Amino acid sequence: MAAPAPTPLVIASGNAGKVREFAHLLADLPLEIRQQPEGLEVEETGSTFAENARLKATAVALATGCWALADDSGLAVAALGGAPGVHSARYAASDPERIARLLRELAAATAGSSPDRSARFTAALAVADPSGDIVLEVEGHCPGLILEAPRGSGGFGYDPVFHVPEAGLTFAEMDKAIKGRIGHRGRAFALLEPRLRPLLGAQASAHPSGS
Repeated sequence: MAAPAPTPLVIASGNAGKVREFAHLLADLPLEIRQQPEGLEVEETGSTFAENARLKATAVALATGCWALADDSGLAVAALGGAPGVHSARYAASDPERIARLLRELAAATAGSSPDRSARFTAALAVADPSGDIVLEVEGHCPGLILEAPRGSGGFGYDPVFHVPEAGLTFAEMDKAIKGRIGHRGRAFALLEPRLRPLLGAQASAHPSGS
């Protein structure tokens, strides 16, 4: 008997780095990973990472008729009152500009005091079925410190200035295996994966031919 065809799963993101990271994390599951359709923009009006993940998963599932996995993630810096938070991706026009603004604002906020450079990355994941209903939600966190200057050439976003004491490396210095294990997205995925497998099994049973 032929094995069921992989279930299409659309990653609700136009960020190629994020899609690659999820493709790596999901490699052991019977999935056909797809990027969201070009030109599809989902307005992120939520006040939390979880709310934005739900919005994106539902919109992409409805637009494609497929299962959709959305991630809303960002950086919260203690000395900046949790900023950039849900605005992490919109903090400036490019990754170098976002990092420059973060370092500039952090320097201003901690001037003349013992600098608190603690920060935390959060990843909220939401899975929507083809009808747009949210069927799974999890959240992962990774604590760290903001360096005074970038280090490393890997990753994307704020990775070069986010140092994880547990590993002694910035996200940009980690290989995929380390980042996948201790990063916020990897930790969220570790919570998601055991609950996603039974869903996929049920999907395969309902559609044994992959139709």
